[in-house]
Amino acid sequence: MPLSVTRRSLLAAGAVAFSGSLAPLLVSGPARASARGYGPLLPDPAGLLDLPAGFSYRVLSRAGDPLRSGGGAVPSHCDGMAAFGAGGGRVRLVRNHENRADAALRVPAVEGLTYDPGALGGCTALELDPAGGVVSERVALAGTAVNCAGGRTPWNTWLSCEETEDRAGASGYARDHGYVFEVDPADPHRLGAVPLTALGRFAHEAVAVDPRRGMIYETEDAFVRPFGLFYRFLPARPLGGPGSLRAGGTLEAMRVPGVPDLSAVAEPGAEFPVEWVSVPDPSAAGTPIRLQDFGPGGITHAQKLEGCYWGGSGVYFVSSYARGTEGAAADHHGQVWFHDPRRSRIRLEARFGPASDVRLPGDSPDNICLAPDGGLMVCEDGGGDQYVFGVTPAGVVYPVARNAQDVGGPGAPEWGEFAGVTFSPDARTMYVNAYTPGTTFAVTGPWG
Repeated sequence: MPLSVTRRSLLAAGAVAFSGSLAPLLVSGPARASARGYGPLLPDPAGLLDLPAGFSYRVLSRAGDPLRSGGGAVPSHCDGMAAFGAGGGRVRLVRNHENRADAALRVPAVEGLTYDPGALGGCTALELDPAGGVVSERVALAGTAVNCAGGRTPWNTWLSCEETEDRAGASGYARDHGYVFEVDPADPHRLGAVPLTALGRFAHEAVAVDPRRGMIYETEDAFVRPFGLFYRFLPARPLGGPGSLRAGGTLEAMRVPGVPDLSAVAEPGAEFPVEWVSVPDPSAAGTPIRLQDFGPGGITHAQKLEGCYWGGSGVYFVSSYARGTEGAAADHHGQVWFHDPRRSRIRLEARFGPASDVRLPGDSPDNICLAPDGGLMVCEDGGGDQYVFGVTPAGVVYPVARNAQDVGGPGAPEWGEFAGVTFSPDARTMYVNAYTPGTTFAVTGPWG
């Protein structure tokens, strides 16, 4: 099936083009924000987080402060995150730390939770009381590398993803990296630090689990050619609970016949059949997976595959951007795709275009989640001021939060991207990380 896609400008400044099929997902909440969002952002006198009127924030944790439960300092580079109910109104947060070999604040090595003492990344776990206060903060996984995003499982564990392909001997590492690790937020020692090697060794970004059939979908964040792949893992023990993924399974990569590069698809609503091809060598022992031979039909690549989550009857995944100057088939500032497993098809749901009033495109959507007001929340990853944006079902982009890096004059912190946006089980609090200096915020207000 040859690719036949109309190439035309889809978006006005500050807008997002959607296919109609995204609307049911976006209006799944009991209420919605207004058609233009929650109103303008107000400057924060403390110079940390600008929010609309009626919203407030609490700083839960900051890199360099002592871990509440002892054992060292809060690590740097706060990234992917998920919130879990802990009973009695309590909440557990599991938070990744995307530490490379030069990170200033490593995840402290803890016996029984450390994979490779030479690696500085991992996860920390916070427990919050019903009032939102932090009652404990501890290491949940250590000795891993570049823990970027991940995803939660239907059995309430966290899958933490290493966004690297470094082998033992590189960057001071004693063991190979590029794996997924399962973390139990209630009892990290229950699962320890065991790589789920069958899920492949590549630069993982995020995962999403089919809650009915147990298949796991994975994105690969590769920004230089050859770009990353979209994967499906078929567990030997689907929906088997904590530790079940260690039983192995089959890793496959998505092929869209006639579409070697997803960036070439420009029209929201465009649908294509997909095929799943077994990965020749999931361990990437000699060749990175995206460079392996997938047969005469090849395989489908995409630049910067990032956010991935399950919604409704299928899985949504994000391509953060594509640039022709870097080898992509076409330029865009973000795509949201939907894969329908029952029909074996993918559909382009949203495409981000140039913005002026709010600068979402150009700096790229990254982590993404559903919001209780019926829309999407999108973390921005780029230069300058960074935003968490909301997106209405009509495709209107509006600001929800902004770093306040320009407040405070010379010497004020220059914030990095937002990451790890997630909501509490009761949908009353949004949790989000500033990547650097690593800070975890809890934002409350009239979410709906």
